Amino acid sequence: MPRKDYTKDDIRNMVKSEHVEFLRLMFTDLLGSIKNVEVPVSQLEKLLDHKLMFDGSSIDGFVRIEESDMYLIPDLATWMVFPWGSEHGKVARLICEVYTSDGEPFAGDPRNNLIRVMNEMRSAGFTAFNIGPEPEFFLFKMDENGEPTLKLNDKGSYFDLAPMDLGENCRRDIVLEMEKMGFEVEAAHHEVAPGQHEIDFKYADALEAADNIQTFKLVVKTIARKYGLFATFMPKPLEGINGSGMHMNMSLSTADGNAFYDPDGELQLSQTAYYFLGGLLAHARAFTAVVNPIVNSYKRLVPGFEAPVYVAWSGSNRSPLVRVPSARGNSTRLELRQVDPAANPYLAIAAMLEAGLDGVRHEITPNDSVDRNIYSMNEAEREDNHISNLPDNLHNATKALQADPTMRDALGDHLYQSFVEAKKLEWASYRQSVTKWERDQYLEQY
Repeated sequence: MPRKDYTKDDIRNMVKSEHVEFLRLMFTDLLGSIKNVEVPVSQLEKLLDHKLMFDGSSIDGFVRIEESDMYLIPDLATWMVFPWGSEHGKVARLICEVYTSDGEPFAGDPRNNLIRVMNEMRSAGFTAFNIGPEPEFFLFKMDENGEPTLKLNDKGSYFDLAPMDLGENCRRDIVLEMEKMGFEVEAAHHEVAPGQHEIDFKYADALEAADNIQTFKLVVKTIARKYGLFATFMPKPLEGINGSGMHMNMSLSTADGNAFYDPDGELQLSQTAYYFLGGLLAHARAFTAVVNPIVNSYKRLVPGFEAPVYVAWSGSNRSPLVRVPSARGNSTRLELRQVDPAANPYLAIAAMLEAGLDGVRHEITPNDSVDRNIYSMNEAEREDNHISNLPDNLHNATKALQADPTMRDALGDHLYQSFVEAKKLEWASYRQSVTKWERDQYLEQY
């Protein structure tokens, strides 16, 4: 959605002309969950004057109770009236940054952290970090009590149309609602697995792209419910079929245009693109915990289901971690294929950007591209090609994160410590659970 430089008077006028009755103030917690503070429009002036407070102690990864009073500072460029109605009047949203009671940007706010890393990027001479996300999701039927089931709503597959793709009408409605909200949708189609869908929207600068991903998730879940369906961005809800990814297409810009394009470079990529790629590959194992942040993420990152497992890059095939799509000129970009939609987009984008900038700063040259199917290589062949594995579970990914100071810098101390603590607790809880698979395998055998 193109950002607009709204003034306070613009907001006041739109509240009146659109008959807005409620303001939904959105921000994102450590784990990527969208949080809302909904207030009546009578609170508008307090909000615009940066005097609206909330209790931060109730939010994951925020603060202790004795320092709980926090301010919500609205980003006026994110103003949007939801196209679906409310019996009590229209609802508009503003995405907010969280500030402390001292009036300082709160270091535990993932959005503030991304703004900080983007400022580093600008200091390095770049004007934008462009992100084109490709989020996938599943649609499941709901039962008579409105609870999600594991029953799929169709038996379709990649690019199928009705009648096999029974989610087509729901997906079309999602696209229409997104366009009403200002998104420029580039593609919408059924994915490989039954019940799985993908909607791609136009690239945007990093902060706007992260905002768009969060808004997109909200729209998908809201419209799916109108169809009696439950939308989930869980990476691998069903075994035996492909999981859901969120491939991230990325490029840096300068005042002269796309910094990754060089018509005279190898593959028409600039030296900056190669160094950025080198940084991504060098830090890939460390940022895996951030871009694949839950136990279930690692059920997707296994051979055989098109998700990347190995740290390598290619200009021609889809098995490596990073692919260079064929488009050039202003569309020159790198595609990181490991990210999944459970990732907090503000943290994921900050980690990717910091990794790439570290490559540029230290002139990290990537190994040669791997232009054959890595899945068909044996271990010795992978070693000969300098191909390492991604972490295979959340525990190992968290250890890799802790071993990389650059990724700590990417998150900042507050978010880093809260994130590592949360992931350790999640892994400990998972280790204590006994699954159906274990009972099926071992109960009678032993």
